[in-house]
Order: sequence, then C-alpha cells, then structure tokens
Amino acid sequence: MTDDRGGQSFYDQVGGHETFAALIHEFYRRVAGDPELRALYPEEDLGPAEHRLLIFMEQYWGGPRTYQAERGHPRLRMRHLPYAVTPSQRDRWLRHMFAAVDTINLPEAHDAVLRDYLVRAANMLVNAEEPS
Repeated sequence: MTDDRGGQSFYDQVGGHETFAALIHEFYRRVAGDPELRALYPEEDLGPAEHRLLIFMEQYWGGPRTYQAERGHPRLRMRHLPYAVTPSQRDRWLRHMFAAVDTINLPEAHDAVLRDYLVRAANMLVNAEEPS
C-alpha cells in the first residue's frame, strides 16, 4: 500500500497487519491484567475493543480503511468522552502500550514515530482530573 504521496506507508514499512495485530494483542493482554485500566472497558470480553483499536491503528498508519467502513470517522476524542480519562489512566495506558511496542522490535526511527504518536494521542484523550 502506498501513502498519499506515492511512497510506502508506515503500515507497510513496519510489517503491516501482522505487526499491528501483535502490538494490539500484546497491549490488551497487559490491560487484562491491570484491574484499574481494565475497569475502563465495559465489555466483559476485550476482543471487541482489541478489534476496534487494531483497525483504527491500521487505518491511521496507512493500512486498510476497515475502521471507516465499520465505524465511520474515527472521532477519537468524541468516542472517549463518555469515559473519564485521567492523567493516571493515561499513564497506565501508555505504560502498557510502550511495553507492547517493545515486543515488536521496530527499527529505531519507526519506534520513535510510533511512540510520539501514542503520547500525543493519549494526552489528547485526558478529559478528567484525578478523583480527590
């Protein structure tokens, strides 16, 4: 797959579906073992959340547009507004996501680009203060 400028997409550069599926699966494996973060996911089975994040990430990074076809425009911030996302929850999310990124062994430049995006996205989703 090529990006809008005719070059190979980040998605393809890092290994496509297999890489993103491994990343997201490892992330949700970690979420399942974190009671505080797990509480943010209302579904008993994390499978649907894993699927949603996988297709979002694949589309964002230049892969298939499955997210758009299944769920419409991502509207990332709007979709998270019903949930109180605190700075500590953001930090937990990032800790598990970074640990998952460590398992896919990306080249340094790609790793840095991915981590930068994850930090920016996580910061954008914080919408609540810590409970007193």
